[in-house]
Amino acid sequence: MYRYFMSVVPFRLTPAIITTIVLVTLLLLPAPSGLNADAWTLVAIFLTTIVAIILKVMPIGVMAMMAIVIVAFAQVTSHSSKGAIADALSSFSNPLIWLIVVAILISRGLKKTGLGNRIGLMFIALLGKRTIGIGYGLAICELVLAPFTPSNTARGGGIVHPIMRSIAGAFDSDPAKGTQGKVGTYLALVNYHANPITSAMFVTATAPNPLVVDYIARASGQSLHLSWTMWALCMLLPGLLCLLVMPMVIYLLNPPELKVTPNAVEYARGELTRMGPLSGKERMMMGVFAMMLVLWANVPAMILGDAYTLDPTAVAFLGLFALIITGTIDWDDVLSEKSAWDTLIWFGALVMLAEQLNKLGVIAWFSADMRDAIAASGMGWPSIAATLVLAFVFSHYLFASTTAHISAMMLAFLTVGVHLIPPPYAPPFLLMMAAGSAIMMTLTHYATGTSPIIFGSGYVTMGQWWRAGAVMCVLELMVFAVVGGVWWKLLGLW
Repeated sequence: MYRYFMSVVPFRLTPAIITTIVLVTLLLLPAPSGLNADAWTLVAIFLTTIVAIILKVMPIGVMAMMAIVIVAFAQVTSHSSKGAIADALSSFSNPLIWLIVVAILISRGLKKTGLGNRIGLMFIALLGKRTIGIGYGLAICELVLAPFTPSNTARGGGIVHPIMRSIAGAFDSDPAKGTQGKVGTYLALVNYHANPITSAMFVTATAPNPLVVDYIARASGQSLHLSWTMWALCMLLPGLLCLLVMPMVIYLLNPPELKVTPNAVEYARGELTRMGPLSGKERMMMGVFAMMLVLWANVPAMILGDAYTLDPTAVAFLGLFALIITGTIDWDDVLSEKSAWDTLIWFGALVMLAEQLNKLGVIAWFSADMRDAIAASGMGWPSIAATLVLAFVFSHYLFASTTAHISAMMLAFLTVGVHLIPPPYAPPFLLMMAAGSAIMMTLTHYATGTSPIIFGSGYVTMGQWWRAGAVMCVLELMVFAVVGGVWWKLLGLW
Protein backbone atom coordinates (compact mmCIF):
# COMPACT_ATOMS: atom_id res chain seq x y z
CA MET A 1 0.00 0.00 0.00
CA TYR A 2 2.83 2.41 0.87
CA ARG A 3 4.59 1.73 -2.45
CA TYR A 4 1.35 2.25 -4.34
CA PHE A 5 0.71 5.50 -2.46
CA MET A 6 4.21 6.81 -3.20
CA SER A 7 3.90 5.87 -6.87
CA VAL A 8 0.62 7.65 -7.53
CA VAL A 9 0.47 10.64 -5.18
CA PRO A 10 1.94 13.65 -7.04
CA PHE A 11 4.20 15.06 -4.36
CA ARG A 12 7.89 15.00 -3.52
CA LEU A 13 8.40 13.53 -0.07
CA THR A 14 11.33 15.58 1.31
CA PRO A 15 9.91 19.00 0.30
CA ALA A 16 6.52 17.88 1.66
CA ILE A 17 8.06 17.05 5.04
CA ILE A 18 9.87 20.42 5.16
CA THR A 19 6.66 22.26 4.28
CA THR A 20 4.72 20.38 6.97
CA ILE A 21 7.36 21.28 9.56
CA VAL A 22 7.09 24.95 8.55
CA LEU A 23 3.30 24.89 8.92
CA VAL A 24 3.33 23.11 12.31
CA THR A 25 6.06 25.39 13.65
CA LEU A 26 4.19 28.53 12.65
CA LEU A 27 0.93 27.26 14.10
CA LEU A 28 2.60 26.41 17.42
CA LEU A 29 4.06 29.90 17.77
CA PRO A 30 1.86 32.34 19.70
CA ALA A 31 0.18 35.06 17.65
CA PRO A 32 2.22 38.29 17.73
CA SER A 33 0.81 41.20 19.67
CA GLY A 34 -1.75 42.99 17.53
CA LEU A 35 -2.88 39.89 15.61
CA ASN A 36 -5.66 37.55 16.66
CA ALA A 37 -5.37 33.77 16.36
CA ASP A 38 -7.28 33.59 13.05
CA ALA A 39 -5.06 36.21 11.43
CA TRP A 40 -1.90 34.41 12.55
CA THR A 41 -3.25 31.07 11.27
CA LEU A 42 -3.86 32.68 7.88
CA VAL A 43 -0.27 34.03 7.90
CA ALA A 44 0.92 30.45 8.55
CA ILE A 45 -1.19 29.12 5.68
CA PHE A 46 0.09 31.82 3.31
CA LEU A 47 3.77 31.36 4.19
CA THR A 48 3.46 27.57 4.01
CA THR A 49 1.85 27.81 0.57
CA ILE A 50 4.72 29.99 -0.66
CA VAL A 51 7.30 27.55 0.77
CA ALA A 52 5.47 24.61 -0.86
CA ILE A 53 5.46 26.41 -4.22
CA ILE A 54 9.15 27.30 -3.96
CA LEU A 55 10.10 23.72 -3.01
CA LYS A 56 7.84 22.29 -5.74
CA VAL A 57 6.08 19.87 -3.40
CA MET A 58 3.41 19.36 -6.08
CA PRO A 59 2.42 21.21 -9.28
CA ILE A 60 1.63 24.84 -8.52
CA GLY A 61 -2.06 24.41 -9.36
CA VAL A 62 -2.34 21.59 -6.83
CA MET A 63 -0.62 23.74 -4.19
CA ALA A 64 -3.10 26.52 -4.92
CA MET A 65 -6.02 24.13 -4.56
CA MET A 66 -4.54 22.96 -1.25
CA ALA A 67 -4.58 26.58 -0.02
CA ILE A 68 -8.22 26.95 -1.06
CA VAL A 69 -9.18 23.74 0.75
CA ILE A 70 -7.30 24.70 3.94
CA VAL A 71 -8.83 28.19 4.05
CA ALA A 72 -12.29 26.71 3.49
CA PHE A 73 -11.97 24.16 6.30
CA ALA A 74 -9.85 26.15 8.77
CA GLN A 75 -12.61 28.81 8.83
CA VAL A 76 -10.15 31.57 9.75
CA THR A 77 -11.83 34.13 7.47
CA SER A 78 -15.36 33.25 8.53
CA HIS A 79 -16.82 31.17 11.33
CA SER A 80 -19.22 29.33 9.05
CA SER A 81 -18.40 26.79 6.38
CA LYS A 82 -20.50 28.69 3.83
CA GLY A 83 -18.70 31.96 4.54
CA ALA A 84 -15.27 30.32 4.52
CA ILE A 85 -15.71 28.66 1.12
CA ALA A 86 -17.11 31.92 -0.27
CA ASP A 87 -13.95 33.69 0.94
CA ALA A 88 -11.72 30.91 -0.42
CA LEU A 89 -13.29 31.31 -3.87
CA SER A 90 -13.75 35.10 -3.72
CA SER A 91 -10.86 36.03 -6.02
CA PHE A 92 -12.30 34.11 -8.97
CA SER A 93 -14.62 37.04 -9.58
CA ASN A 94 -11.64 39.40 -9.71
CA PRO A 95 -11.48 41.12 -13.15
CA LEU A 96 -7.66 41.14 -13.10
CA ILE A 97 -7.54 37.34 -12.96
CA TRP A 98 -9.89 37.04 -15.91
CA LEU A 99 -7.86 39.62 -17.83
CA ILE A 100 -4.87 37.30 -17.43
CA VAL A 101 -6.85 34.24 -18.55
CA VAL A 102 -8.38 35.98 -21.57
CA ALA A 103 -5.00 37.47 -22.59
CA ILE A 104 -3.56 33.94 -22.71
CA LEU A 105 -6.54 32.73 -24.76
CA ILE A 106 -6.22 35.62 -27.22
CA SER A 107 -2.51 34.91 -27.67
CA ARG A 108 -3.47 31.50 -29.02
CA GLY A 109 -4.92 33.30 -32.03
CA LEU A 110 -1.52 34.70 -32.94
CA LYS A 111 -0.11 31.17 -33.08
CA LYS A 112 -3.05 29.62 -34.90
CA THR A 113 -3.31 32.29 -37.61
CA GLY A 114 0.44 32.48 -38.18
CA LEU A 115 0.46 36.23 -37.50
CA GLY A 116 2.60 35.75 -34.40
CA ASN A 117 5.15 33.81 -36.42
CA ARG A 118 5.15 36.54 -39.07
CA ILE A 119 5.72 39.27 -36.45
CA GLY A 120 8.48 37.18 -34.89
CA LEU A 121 10.18 36.73 -38.24
CA MET A 122 9.99 40.48 -38.87
CA PHE A 123 11.77 41.12 -35.55
CA ILE A 124 14.42 38.54 -36.45
CA ALA A 125 14.89 40.12 -39.87
CA LEU A 126 15.47 43.52 -38.24
CA LEU A 127 17.45 42.61 -35.12
CA GLY A 128 18.18 38.90 -35.36
CA LYS A 129 21.94 38.80 -35.82
CA ARG A 130 22.27 38.39 -32.06
CA THR A 131 19.81 37.14 -29.47
CA ILE A 132 20.48 40.17 -27.30
CA GLY A 133 19.39 42.38 -30.19
CA ILE A 134 16.01 40.65 -30.24
CA GLY A 135 15.83 41.28 -26.47
CA TYR A 136 16.29 45.00 -27.06
CA GLY A 137 13.60 44.85 -29.73
CA LEU A 138 11.12 43.50 -27.18
CA ALA A 139 12.13 46.20 -24.68
CA ILE A 140 11.60 48.91 -27.30
CA CYS A 141 8.19 47.43 -28.15
CA GLU A 142 7.22 47.68 -24.45
CA LEU A 143 8.43 51.28 -24.25
CA VAL A 144 6.46 52.37 -27.32
CA LEU A 145 3.23 50.79 -26.05
CA ALA A 146 3.56 51.84 -22.39
CA PRO A 147 2.13 55.39 -22.53
CA PHE A 148 -1.02 54.12 -24.24
CA THR A 149 -1.84 50.91 -22.33
CA PRO A 150 -3.02 51.54 -18.75
CA SER A 151 -3.00 47.79 -18.14
CA ASN A 152 0.55 46.47 -17.82
CA THR A 153 -0.97 42.95 -18.01
CA ALA A 154 -2.57 43.71 -21.36
CA ARG A 155 0.67 45.19 -22.66
CA GLY A 156 3.26 42.70 -21.44
CA GLY A 157 1.10 39.58 -21.37
CA GLY A 158 -1.45 40.21 -24.10
CA ILE A 159 0.59 42.04 -26.75
CA VAL A 160 4.36 41.59 -26.29
CA HIS A 161 4.38 38.05 -24.90
CA PRO A 162 2.73 36.41 -27.93
CA ILE A 163 5.33 38.14 -30.11
CA MET A 164 8.11 36.81 -27.85
CA ARG A 165 6.71 33.28 -28.05
CA SER A 166 6.55 33.49 -31.82
CA ILE A 167 10.18 34.59 -32.02
CA ALA A 168 11.24 31.76 -29.70
CA GLY A 169 9.25 29.32 -31.82
CA ALA A 170 11.04 30.50 -34.96
CA PHE A 171 14.27 29.28 -33.34
CA ASP A 172 12.60 26.00 -32.27
CA SER A 173 12.88 27.07 -28.63
CA ASP A 174 9.90 25.39 -26.99
CA PRO A 175 9.34 24.22 -23.38
CA ALA A 176 7.32 21.28 -24.69
CA LYS A 177 10.44 20.05 -26.50
CA GLY A 178 12.82 20.88 -23.67
CA THR A 179 14.55 23.46 -25.86
CA GLN A 180 13.45 26.59 -23.98
CA GLY A 181 17.09 27.40 -23.17
CA LYS A 182 17.97 28.12 -26.80
CA VAL A 183 16.54 31.65 -26.73
CA GLY A 184 13.15 31.34 -25.03
CA THR A 185 14.21 31.62 -21.38
CA TYR A 186 16.24 34.74 -22.08
CA LEU A 187 13.55 36.40 -24.19
CA ALA A 188 10.79 35.55 -21.69
CA LEU A 189 12.74 37.20 -18.86
CA VAL A 190 13.43 40.29 -21.00
CA ASN A 191 9.76 40.34 -22.00
CA TYR A 192 8.82 40.37 -18.32
CA HIS A 193 11.41 42.71 -16.86
CA ALA A 194 10.75 45.39 -19.46
CA ASN A 195 7.19 45.52 -18.11
CA PRO A 196 7.87 46.88 -14.57
CA ILE A 197 10.40 49.40 -15.92
CA THR A 198 7.98 50.86 -18.46
CA SER A 199 5.22 50.75 -15.83
CA ALA A 200 7.35 53.09 -13.72
CA MET A 201 7.91 55.53 -16.57
CA PHE A 202 4.38 56.79 -17.29
CA VAL A 203 1.31 57.49 -15.18
CA THR A 204 -0.78 55.73 -17.83
CA ALA A 205 1.43 52.61 -18.02
CA THR A 206 -0.23 50.65 -15.21
CA ALA A 207 -3.54 50.90 -13.37
CA PRO A 208 -2.39 51.86 -9.82
CA ASN A 209 -0.14 54.77 -10.92
CA PRO A 210 -2.93 57.40 -10.64
CA LEU A 211 -3.51 56.17 -7.08
CA VAL A 212 0.21 56.68 -6.39
CA VAL A 213 -0.08 60.25 -7.70
CA ASP A 214 -3.01 60.89 -5.35
CA TYR A 215 -1.21 59.43 -2.32
CA ILE A 216 1.94 61.46 -2.97
CA ALA A 217 -0.12 64.64 -3.26
CA ARG A 218 -1.97 63.88 -0.01
CA ALA A 219 1.16 62.93 1.93
CA SER A 220 3.03 66.03 0.76
CA GLY A 221 0.14 68.38 1.46
CA GLN A 222 -0.28 68.97 -2.30
CA SER A 223 3.28 70.37 -2.54
CA LEU A 224 4.24 67.58 -4.98
CA HIS A 225 1.50 66.81 -7.45
CA LEU A 226 2.80 64.77 -10.38
CA SER A 227 1.16 65.62 -13.70
CA TRP A 228 1.49 63.16 -16.60
CA THR A 229 4.34 65.22 -18.03
CA MET A 230 6.14 65.68 -14.72
CA TRP A 231 5.97 61.96 -13.92
CA ALA A 232 7.31 61.07 -17.38
CA LEU A 233 10.12 63.64 -17.09
CA CYS A 234 11.14 62.46 -13.61
CA MET A 235 11.26 58.80 -14.62
CA LEU A 236 12.71 59.32 -18.11
CA LEU A 237 16.46 59.12 -17.48
CA PRO A 238 16.56 56.37 -14.82
CA GLY A 239 13.90 54.41 -16.70
CA LEU A 240 15.78 54.52 -20.00
CA LEU A 241 19.00 53.53 -18.24
CA CYS A 242 17.25 50.54 -16.67
CA LEU A 243 15.89 49.51 -20.08
CA LEU A 244 19.39 49.84 -21.53
CA VAL A 245 21.03 47.74 -18.82
CA MET A 246 18.32 45.13 -18.20
CA PRO A 247 18.75 42.94 -21.35
CA MET A 248 22.50 42.75 -20.67
CA VAL A 249 22.02 41.77 -17.01
CA ILE A 250 19.45 39.10 -17.93
CA TYR A 251 21.91 37.90 -20.60
CA LEU A 252 24.56 37.39 -17.89
CA LEU A 253 22.12 35.72 -15.47
CA ASN A 254 20.48 33.42 -18.04
CA PRO A 255 22.64 33.33 -21.18
CA PRO A 256 20.82 31.89 -24.20
CA GLU A 257 22.32 28.83 -25.85
CA LEU A 258 22.09 30.57 -29.23
CA LYS A 259 24.01 33.82 -28.76
CA VAL A 260 24.97 34.65 -32.32
CA THR A 261 22.55 33.86 -35.11
CA PRO A 262 24.33 34.96 -38.30
CA ASN A 263 21.94 33.14 -40.63
CA ALA A 264 18.80 34.22 -38.80
CA VAL A 265 18.21 37.38 -40.84
CA GLU A 266 18.41 35.55 -44.16
CA TYR A 267 16.28 32.72 -42.80
CA ALA A 268 13.62 35.15 -41.56
CA ARG A 269 13.46 37.01 -44.86
CA GLY A 270 13.14 33.73 -46.73
CA GLU A 271 10.36 32.53 -44.45
CA LEU A 272 8.48 35.83 -44.81
CA THR A 273 8.71 35.49 -48.59
CA ARG A 274 7.46 31.89 -48.37
CA MET A 275 4.50 32.95 -46.18
CA GLY A 276 3.39 35.42 -48.82
CA PRO A 277 0.88 38.21 -48.21
CA LEU A 278 -1.28 38.44 -45.09
CA SER A 279 -4.11 35.91 -44.96
CA GLY A 280 -7.68 36.85 -44.09
CA LYS A 281 -7.39 35.43 -40.57
CA GLU A 282 -4.14 37.32 -40.00
CA ARG A 283 -5.84 40.55 -41.05
CA MET A 284 -8.72 39.80 -38.69
CA MET A 285 -6.25 39.15 -35.87
CA MET A 286 -4.54 42.49 -36.60
CA GLY A 287 -7.89 44.26 -36.64
CA VAL A 288 -8.90 42.81 -33.27
CA PHE A 289 -5.53 43.72 -31.75
CA ALA A 290 -5.79 47.26 -33.12
CA MET A 291 -9.30 47.60 -31.67
CA MET A 292 -8.15 46.33 -28.28
CA LEU A 293 -5.12 48.64 -28.23
CA VAL A 294 -7.31 51.67 -29.01
CA LEU A 295 -9.75 50.72 -26.25
CA TRP A 296 -6.99 49.84 -23.75
CA ALA A 297 -5.48 53.26 -24.47
CA ASN A 298 -8.81 54.86 -23.45
CA VAL A 299 -9.13 56.68 -26.78
CA PRO A 300 -12.99 56.74 -26.58
CA ALA A 301 -12.76 58.42 -23.16
CA MET A 302 -10.29 60.99 -24.51
CA ILE A 303 -12.69 61.89 -27.33
CA LEU A 304 -16.12 61.45 -25.73
CA GLY A 305 -15.47 61.92 -22.00
CA ASP A 306 -14.89 59.82 -18.90
CA ALA A 307 -18.26 58.07 -19.21
CA TYR A 308 -16.71 56.06 -22.07
CA THR A 309 -13.79 54.72 -20.03
CA LEU A 310 -13.66 50.95 -20.48
CA ASP A 311 -12.33 48.36 -18.06
CA PRO A 312 -9.34 46.45 -19.54
CA THR A 313 -10.94 43.09 -18.74
CA ALA A 314 -14.13 44.04 -20.58
CA VAL A 315 -12.01 45.00 -23.60
CA ALA A 316 -10.16 41.67 -23.42
CA PHE A 317 -13.45 39.72 -23.38
CA LEU A 318 -14.67 41.76 -26.37
CA GLY A 319 -11.49 40.85 -28.25
CA LEU A 320 -11.83 37.15 -27.43
CA PHE A 321 -15.48 37.15 -28.46
CA ALA A 322 -14.60 38.89 -31.73
CA LEU A 323 -11.96 36.24 -32.50
CA ILE A 324 -14.43 33.41 -31.83
CA ILE A 325 -17.40 34.76 -33.81
CA THR A 326 -15.16 35.58 -36.80
CA GLY A 327 -13.77 32.03 -36.83
CA THR A 328 -10.23 33.22 -36.12
CA ILE A 329 -10.13 30.79 -33.21
CA ASP A 330 -12.82 28.32 -32.13
CA TRP A 331 -14.28 27.16 -28.82
CA ASP A 332 -12.08 24.04 -28.81
CA ASP A 333 -9.05 26.36 -28.85
CA VAL A 334 -10.41 28.08 -25.75
CA LEU A 335 -11.07 24.80 -23.95
CA SER A 336 -7.70 23.28 -24.81
CA GLU A 337 -5.54 26.21 -23.62
CA LYS A 338 -4.42 24.45 -20.42
CA SER A 339 -2.02 27.20 -19.30
CA ALA A 340 -4.90 29.70 -19.06
CA TRP A 341 -6.98 27.49 -16.78
CA ASP A 342 -3.95 26.45 -14.71
CA THR A 343 -3.12 30.14 -14.18
CA LEU A 344 -6.72 30.86 -13.19
CA ILE A 345 -6.42 28.39 -10.31
CA TRP A 346 -2.99 29.15 -8.89
CA PHE A 347 -3.02 32.92 -9.34
CA GLY A 348 -6.59 33.12 -8.06
CA ALA A 349 -5.60 31.29 -4.88
CA LEU A 350 -2.64 33.59 -4.22
CA VAL A 351 -4.74 36.70 -4.82
CA MET A 352 -7.34 35.31 -2.40
CA LEU A 353 -4.73 34.76 0.32
CA ALA A 354 -3.35 38.28 -0.12
CA GLU A 355 -6.84 39.81 0.00
CA GLN A 356 -7.74 37.88 3.14
CA LEU A 357 -4.47 38.91 4.85
CA ASN A 358 -5.51 42.50 4.25
CA LYS A 359 -9.09 41.83 5.40
CA LEU A 360 -7.92 40.28 8.69
CA GLY A 361 -5.65 43.25 9.43
CA VAL A 362 -2.29 41.55 8.88
CA ILE A 363 -1.10 44.16 6.39
CA ALA A 364 -2.22 47.07 8.58
CA TRP A 365 -0.46 45.43 11.57
CA PHE A 366 2.75 45.01 9.58
CA SER A 367 2.64 48.63 8.36
CA ALA A 368 1.96 50.04 11.84
CA ASP A 369 4.73 48.02 13.48
CA MET A 370 7.20 49.05 10.81
CA ARG A 371 6.16 52.69 11.19
CA ASP A 372 6.52 52.63 14.98
CA ALA A 373 9.87 50.85 14.86
CA ILE A 374 11.30 53.36 12.42
CA ALA A 375 9.99 56.33 14.39
CA ALA A 376 11.57 54.97 17.59
CA SER A 377 14.88 53.93 16.06
CA GLY A 378 16.61 57.29 16.11
CA MET A 379 17.97 56.72 12.58
CA GLY A 380 19.05 59.60 10.38
CA TRP A 381 16.78 60.62 7.56
CA PRO A 382 18.75 58.85 4.76
CA SER A 383 18.49 55.56 6.65
CA ILE A 384 14.79 56.18 7.33
CA ALA A 385 14.13 56.86 3.64
CA ALA A 386 16.07 53.75 2.55
CA THR A 387 14.36 51.55 5.14
CA LEU A 388 10.88 52.72 4.17
CA VAL A 389 11.49 52.20 0.45
CA LEU A 390 13.08 48.76 0.91
CA ALA A 391 10.42 47.59 3.38
CA PHE A 392 7.64 48.72 1.05
CA VAL A 393 9.19 47.14 -2.05
CA PHE A 394 10.20 43.80 -0.56
CA SER A 395 6.93 43.37 1.33
CA HIS A 396 5.54 42.71 -2.14
CA TYR A 397 6.51 39.08 -1.58
CA LEU A 398 3.25 39.04 0.45
CA PHE A 399 1.11 40.38 -2.41
CA ALA A 400 -0.27 39.11 -5.69
CA SER A 401 -1.46 42.53 -6.83
CA THR A 402 0.29 45.90 -7.05
CA THR A 403 -3.01 47.72 -6.66
CA ALA A 404 -3.78 45.84 -3.43
CA HIS A 405 -0.29 46.48 -2.09
CA ILE A 406 -0.36 50.19 -2.88
CA SER A 407 -3.88 50.56 -1.49
CA ALA A 408 -3.00 48.77 1.75
CA MET A 409 0.40 50.20 2.62
CA MET A 410 1.67 53.07 0.52
CA LEU A 411 -0.08 56.04 2.12
CA ALA A 412 1.06 54.95 5.59
CA PHE A 413 4.68 54.66 4.45
CA LEU A 414 4.56 58.00 2.62
CA THR A 415 3.07 59.74 5.64
CA VAL A 416 5.75 58.38 7.99
CA GLY A 417 8.48 59.40 5.56
CA VAL A 418 7.20 62.93 5.14
CA HIS A 419 7.00 63.37 8.93
CA LEU A 420 10.51 62.04 9.62
CA ILE A 421 12.45 63.30 6.59
CA PRO A 422 13.37 67.02 6.40
CA PRO A 423 11.06 68.80 3.89
CA PRO A 424 13.86 69.70 1.40
CA TYR A 425 14.66 65.99 1.01
CA ALA A 426 11.10 64.65 0.92
CA PRO A 427 10.62 64.85 -2.90
CA PRO A 428 13.33 62.28 -3.80
CA PHE A 429 11.90 59.92 -1.18
CA LEU A 430 8.39 60.33 -2.61
CA LEU A 431 9.65 59.75 -6.15
CA MET A 432 11.59 56.65 -5.04
CA MET A 433 8.40 55.29 -3.52
CA ALA A 434 6.59 55.95 -6.82
CA ALA A 435 9.30 54.12 -8.76
CA GLY A 436 9.40 51.32 -6.19
CA SER A 437 5.66 50.73 -6.57
CA ALA A 438 6.39 49.47 -10.11
CA ILE A 439 9.87 48.01 -9.55
CA MET A 440 8.47 45.63 -6.92
CA MET A 441 6.69 43.80 -9.76
CA THR A 442 10.03 42.21 -10.65
CA LEU A 443 10.16 39.98 -7.58
CA THR A 444 7.88 36.97 -7.97
CA HIS A 445 5.92 34.94 -10.51
CA TYR A 446 2.71 36.20 -8.88
CA ALA A 447 3.73 39.85 -8.37
CA THR A 448 1.41 41.35 -10.99
CA GLY A 449 -0.94 40.25 -13.74
CA THR A 450 1.80 39.97 -16.37
CA SER A 451 3.94 37.52 -14.39
CA PRO A 452 1.64 34.48 -14.34
CA ILE A 453 1.09 34.77 -18.10
CA ILE A 454 4.82 34.69 -18.88
CA PHE A 455 5.71 32.25 -16.10
CA GLY A 456 2.84 29.98 -17.14
CA SER A 457 4.25 29.65 -20.66
CA GLY A 458 6.97 27.43 -19.19
CA TYR A 459 10.12 29.11 -20.49
CA VAL A 460 11.42 30.10 -17.04
CA THR A 461 11.78 27.94 -13.93
CA MET A 462 10.76 29.35 -10.57
CA GLY A 463 14.39 29.48 -9.41
CA GLN A 464 15.44 31.44 -12.50
CA TRP A 465 12.47 33.78 -12.06
CA TRP A 466 13.07 34.59 -8.39
CA ARG A 467 16.83 35.01 -8.84
CA ALA A 468 16.43 37.36 -11.80
CA GLY A 469 13.66 39.19 -9.93
CA ALA A 470 15.77 39.84 -6.83
CA VAL A 471 18.80 40.97 -8.86
CA MET A 472 16.81 43.28 -11.13
CA CYS A 473 14.85 44.74 -8.21
CA VAL A 474 18.02 45.72 -6.34
CA LEU A 475 19.71 46.99 -9.50
CA GLU A 476 16.75 49.11 -10.59
CA LEU A 477 16.35 50.60 -7.10
CA MET A 478 20.04 51.57 -7.18
CA VAL A 479 19.68 53.17 -10.61
CA PHE A 480 16.65 55.19 -9.55
CA ALA A 481 18.27 56.17 -6.23
CA VAL A 482 21.60 57.28 -7.71
CA VAL A 483 20.88 58.39 -11.28
CA GLY A 484 17.31 59.39 -10.44
CA GLY A 485 18.46 61.35 -7.39
CA VAL A 486 20.92 63.37 -9.48
CA TRP A 487 18.37 63.81 -12.28
CA TRP A 488 15.71 65.09 -9.87
CA LYS A 489 18.28 67.50 -8.40
CA LEU A 490 18.95 68.86 -11.91
CA LEU A 491 15.20 69.24 -12.40
CA GLY A 492 15.11 71.39 -9.26
CA LEU A 493 12.84 69.09 -7.28
CA TRP A 494 15.04 69.06 -4.19
